[in-house]
Amino acid sequence: MAASIVALLALSLFLPPLLLVAWKHWRWGRAARHVIVVVLGDVGRSPRMQYHALSLAKSGFSVTLLGFCNSKPHDELLQSDKIQIVGLTDLQRLAVGPHVLQYGVKVVFQAVHLLWKLMCTEPAAYIFLQNPPGLPAIVVCWFAGCLRGSKLVVDWHNYGYSIMGLVHGPSHPLVLLAKWYEKLCGRLSHLNLCVTNAMRDDLAENWGIKAVTVYDKPASFFKETPLDLQHQLFVKLSHTYPVFRARSESSDPGTERSAFTERDALSGAVTHLCGRPALLVSSTSWTEDEDFSILLAALEKFEHLIDSGESLPSLVCVITGKGPLKDYYSRLICQKGFRHIQVCTPWLEAEDYPLLLGSADLGVCLHRSSSGLDLPMKVVDMFGCCLPVCAMKFQCLHELVKHEENGLVFEDSEELAVQLQTLFSKFPDPAGKLYQFRESLRESEQLRWDESWERTVLPLILDT
Repeated sequence: MAASIVALLALSLFLPPLLLVAWKHWRWGRAARHVIVVVLGDVGRSPRMQYHALSLAKSGFSVTLLGFCNSKPHDELLQSDKIQIVGLTDLQRLAVGPHVLQYGVKVVFQAVHLLWKLMCTEPAAYIFLQNPPGLPAIVVCWFAGCLRGSKLVVDWHNYGYSIMGLVHGPSHPLVLLAKWYEKLCGRLSHLNLCVTNAMRDDLAENWGIKAVTVYDKPASFFKETPLDLQHQLFVKLSHTYPVFRARSESSDPGTERSAFTERDALSGAVTHLCGRPALLVSSTSWTEDEDFSILLAALEKFEHLIDSGESLPSLVCVITGKGPLKDYYSRLICQKGFRHIQVCTPWLEAEDYPLLLGSADLGVCLHRSSSGLDLPMKVVDMFGCCLPVCAMKFQCLHELVKHEENGLVFEDSEELAVQLQTLFSKFPDPAGKLYQFRESLRESEQLRWDESWERTVLPLILDT
């Protein structure tokens, strides 16, 4: 009896600590296979962080994706049973008071709200954070990681202070504060990723931060669109956007036409329309780092060339995206009075955007990089669709666009207008330069995101 009592006493003393240890091991085992991905912005407009989440899920991690749910993410992300999207509340700035006060209130709210969400989320081995915006997210994610045993991974897409500088000027107090904050707090991370070698070198030399370059690569769904899917897309978009509608009806009432294609009533075969317009595509967040007046001026020169007798096609120019300057440029477009050029500014569903790029004849990129150290992901996606590109020149663009090899680089509207004339001079003749660039992209066998991520990022998080 005495022995039993002693055994029970011993069990009562040692069982709780043993259970606590077992519970901690169980919790840590779960945390070790869980990652939190943080976007202090619209998840649907943050493709790189969506790709991180998908790659983590494919590698066996469970993922909680924190961000604003203003736009629909890719279906693959929504359908994954390993990814949970948790919405953050986006506080609009106050309508009254000094600008600095409005900004300060928003930052404090975001800090408290984000910390609360992080503390309510299942513990994770890593917190992946997109920067920019890093204020106040870097400190908040680092602090939450300290409390919960998570390592912070900052993915540097650009510098937040340089983007703010486009609006306020480089010497504005808010810009200087943001630069000091990024430089100081960026060193709190356990691991840093960045988008170019130029940014990697700048982080090392001027910020004391060691980073690994992880180039943006197109996801598997960015590819050339088969002609029958092109036709389906054009017909679908024609219900909302007139530029995709047929200019004339077919003599056969059973034939279905868009502005670019037609489907035969009997065979169901889809062909390009003879004399179809060329489809030019650009995408933008309608912010200060893209000057669309350059494209509009080039289009004006292109139209003058058509009026003067040059053998050039009419153009349909589709500019996709949302952002603060969209209304301004929409008014500018309406004032142009184009006759041979139609401009459309839709917001596309996530699944339609790759189809549009894969259906287009030329892509134009006006991104000029606030820091000169990032690369436009839109060009990466265009190249994934084997779509030739004309891109605005800036410091490290050569890491992506090779002039006269996989595209053309311009510095102003005059140069862009000449490039449009050159590329469309034989449209749609396969002997033209436009098709030579397309063939070059087809032959390049570009590395896709999944394979690149497995080579670069996965070994880093397995080793740390």
